Amino acid sequence: MYDQLLKITTMDADKTDKDVLVKGLKIMSLSLICMFFGPSLFYVAGINQDKPLYIPILIAAGVLSILAIYLAFKGINTILDSIFKKNKS
Repeated sequence: MYDQLLKITTMDADKTDKDVLVKGLKIMSLSLICMFFGPSLFYVAGINQDKPLYIPILIAAGVLSILAIYLAFKGINTILDSIFKKNKS
């Protein structure tokens, strides 16, 4: 009777899904790249305000910075899903 109440889940159900973990790490690496290029382009655009490419570089920097934040959230969510999400099988 107590064995049924204290049923312990098998270790196979609690293992990390390695394929999903690798996918999350790839997303985080793309986020890291965007985290460096976005502010770098902001700096380049800021020191060249009189050039004709100021506005396109500024827009590209903004897009890369927003993309870095989005990819960071998506990557963290994917990594946490690989660790904590239960398999449906």
